[in-house]
Amino acid sequence: MTEDLSADAIATVKATVPALRLHGVAISERLYERLFADPEIRDLFDVAGQGPNGRMPRALAAAVVAYAENVDNLPALSNAVDMISARHVIAGVRPWHYDAVAAALIGALKDVLGAAATPAILDAWAQAYARLARVLQGREAELRAMAEAA
Repeated sequence: MTEDLSADAIATVKATVPALRLHGVAISERLYERLFADPEIRDLFDVAGQGPNGRMPRALAAAVVAYAENVDNLPALSNAVDMISARHVIAGVRPWHYDAVAAALIGALKDVLGAAATPAILDAWAQAYARLARVLQGREAELRAMAEAA
């Protein structure tokens, strides 16, 4: 499912992998800071896992790197998509929350990478995140439907 991402966007996202490896935890920490400014979103998370040396920023950073590396090979991420989707359903994440995450991600990239976060990089990541959000939302809808049918 790369048809909705241009070859340029795919190449740009893949080219960010070294920066994500170096700055991924800082980007994740900043993303969570931005998200938690909204009490509704903050309540969806285990805030205790966010502190210094918290597991959530490290886990998110690893997930973002894995996505960047496999942006053109989503089947490689199917187990992670299933796990993340299940957690989102349990936590009560809804489709409209993804807009806030998109804004937090792009803002965190700008904040941490500074001038290195060029418009091309930010646009490629916005496109890539939008596609990932659609994948997760679709899987979450399937899980909710299965739970309702059970």
